[in-house]
Amino acid sequence: MNQSSGTPTLAAAVPKYPVPRRAKKLKDRLWRERYLFLLLMPGLLYFIVYRYIPMLGNIIAFQDFSPFRGFLNSEWIGFHHFKTIFSDQEVIRVLWNTLLLSFLQIGFAFPVPIILAIMLNEIKNEWYKRIVQSIVYLPHFLSWVVVIGIVTIFLKNEGIVNRILNPLLGIEPISFLQQPGWFMPLVVLEVIWKEAGWGTIIFLAALSGINPSLYEAAVVDGANRWRQIWHITLPALRSTIVILFILRLGTVLDSGFEQIFLMLNPFTMDVGNVLDTYVYFKGIQNADFSFGTAVGLFKSVIGLILIFAANRLAKKYGEEGVF
Repeated sequence: MNQSSGTPTLAAAVPKYPVPRRAKKLKDRLWRERYLFLLLMPGLLYFIVYRYIPMLGNIIAFQDFSPFRGFLNSEWIGFHHFKTIFSDQEVIRVLWNTLLLSFLQIGFAFPVPIILAIMLNEIKNEWYKRIVQSIVYLPHFLSWVVVIGIVTIFLKNEGIVNRILNPLLGIEPISFLQQPGWFMPLVVLEVIWKEAGWGTIIFLAALSGINPSLYEAAVVDGANRWRQIWHITLPALRSTIVILFILRLGTVLDSGFEQIFLMLNPFTMDVGNVLDTYVYFKGIQNADFSFGTAVGLFKSVIGLILIFAANRLAKKYGEEGVF
């Protein structure tokens, strides 16, 4: 109130709207941790520019896209390409190859880093343990071009393996790279050799958090090493295994384009052509961009559904899950 006139002042007449507490906390936190967010920006920009913005191009999966007419003028045909996915026998065969190869990798390649981490954890000599770790990590840093080149040198008809098998065992040279029956086993073995050592990093980190007193108590109770692994080590790894398994299911339709593409040849095309390479041949080489995009979008949706389903199932059985 104005003491001289008794009328309310302008400041008193204007209502004050306080800043919401949550917004104020967020603003204070952004300013307080501004340097950390600046460090986050390059990675965030990478995902925005190369992951999220290109998703707008998925619109051509619903069009008869022509590069000359562009996104806006291409004919809209709805779900025609998605219907073709389930009616084309070639797509069905490629989808079966993809699923079979992915489940072979989950069944044989996924457990190997767990077993390797447990074995490394049992090594008491730290010097020897570091040497073994370095050796098994090394293949991860080789490109697939180098790995396939090494495999070709070893397994071709005049390669090292056939030169050993023929004189020693009297076995005729085996066409490992041309026989369809050898294609998927070789792919799985290559994945194990290249990535198993790198995959042990996460499991070794989880094992380092186990309280040593648990093992000491188990020894007092008379448990041998196998019992200690079964009752202490594996339960400690369970949550990590579940999370990585959920993430792996999300990529069940991703078989690894580079590796498969380098391994393919006319003899193994029927069993080795997967969704990734099929999209390349169909969408890029044959310039059927709309159908290739539809197959890629279908693959992404299936992976998303599998992640949500596996995550919900994990939570149902008492695990934390991914989100």
